[in-house]
Amino acid sequence: MATSSPFEVDECRGVLRVYSDGSIVRSSNPSFNVPVLDDGSVLWKDLLFDPINHLHLRLYKPAVSSSALPVFFYIHGGGFCIGSRTWPNCQNYCFRLALELPALVISPDYRLAPENRLPAAIDDGFSAVRWLQAQAQSDHPDPWLADVADFSRVFISGDSAGGNIAHHLAVGLGLGSPAFAPVRVRGYVLLAPFFGGTVRTRSEAEGPKDAFLNLELIDRFWRLSIPIGSSTDHPLVNVLGQSSQDLEAVEVDPILVVVGGADLLKDRAVEYAETLKKQVKKIELVEFEGKQHGFFTIDPNSEASNQLMLLLKQFVAQHSR
Repeated sequence: MATSSPFEVDECRGVLRVYSDGSIVRSSNPSFNVPVLDDGSVLWKDLLFDPINHLHLRLYKPAVSSSALPVFFYIHGGGFCIGSRTWPNCQNYCFRLALELPALVISPDYRLAPENRLPAAIDDGFSAVRWLQAQAQSDHPDPWLADVADFSRVFISGDSAGGNIAHHLAVGLGLGSPAFAPVRVRGYVLLAPFFGGTVRTRSEAEGPKDAFLNLELIDRFWRLSIPIGSSTDHPLVNVLGQSSQDLEAVEVDPILVVVGGADLLKDRAVEYAETLKKQVKKIELVEFEGKQHGFFTIDPNSEASNQLMLLLKQFVAQHSR
């Protein structure tokens, strides 16, 4: 009897394809086909930070710096299924962060779904911070860190899925990140954090069908990334859900939440910020009117992107004191 060939059951932005027999094909091409804007003003290199899972991070620093710099993590997005530190949109944004904050920027990769479902990506976020702690404790840290990094001024930012990871790092590390000394995290930036839930929010239900991150793609990312047998009310997804950790008793460092007004994820980000504010946590919410998901990497030179960079610079300066 003839057997049918495997057929495609899921596809994500042309770079991830899942087939009926369970096989997975990943393209080496990024979904953002934009030029890398490397003018030499920022130096960068890759390092292996997790030999077991073969995970790398990319370090960035200004080519010219006269003083110790804060350390600024940038954790990429991609619905936990796609994305990489090597993608040009990620690299261009990190160039800008390193030069304009200025900062030593760390952009770590993490294991992707569906090959590695949650909590793998969040575990890898903790591994990246542990790597930084090991560098801070070492008698022979990487020269780039030894020369410029101020381990007492660390900031963790995440974009979309990276914003979800940043939230879990904030909760897991706690106020002052005491278990990671001499690393001292001063604040977190959640850029359009990728949160979910089984009950639709208004922005999800009524958002534009042609949005850059539309509802069908949101559902697909969750279907591929949540633990088998779970729903989007899983505690790692719906961080305010009934089965999630009670955040009221958790002390966290200051958090800045940024969202676009036309982003389908907007309502979840707003609810998150308002809930934490009621719990008397240091949290600030900034909405960029009319902007879609990922506006700052899709159009990095827009006026809104420039305003966001100023906002990040102020946040780092304010919490570095």
